[in-house]
Amino acid sequence: MARLSRFRFWVKSAQAVLLAVAVCFAMGASDAGSRASTLSHRLMCQCGCSQLLGECDHAGCPDRDHEFSELNAAIASGATDEQIMASFAAKYGATVLAAPTTHGFDLVAWIAPFAVFAAALLGTILLVKHWSVGKREAAVAVSDPAMDALREKIRRETDAGIEGGN
Repeated sequence: MARLSRFRFWVKSAQAVLLAVAVCFAMGASDAGSRASTLSHRLMCQCGCSQLLGECDHAGCPDRDHEFSELNAAIASGATDEQIMASFAAKYGATVLAAPTTHGFDLVAWIAPFAVFAAALLGTILLVKHWSVGKREAAVAVSDPAMDALREKIRRETDAGIEGGN
């Protein structure tokens, strides 16, 4: 009986800890500052520095503050993340997005690296297989009776030449 009550205690404790962690994550996710930080790391700065908006750190950036104010205004208006990303893409073009979308032709940007890796892996496997087939054919040629007779003849002739020269 004591064992069962200890087990229930640990189960209840684990549930309480999981609930506390879930609440902490939920509270952090609703914070406007953390949401702005998250979204700013999904957008590119348009000044030409090729940095994420949240990471743009060059002095006197002409676009960073303007983009941040747009982002904060969109968050304050209650727009969803998808709506904000779509409005930035509509205003600045697809280059403002740090990662391509998963729709239409942009899907190629997600698929291509995996396809290239698979093709390279297949090519490597076929190359190694081709090399090993060549070695097997060479091994078969080594045991050819005609070649064995020729080798024996050469061995006899060279041994005779070496012995006679000494």
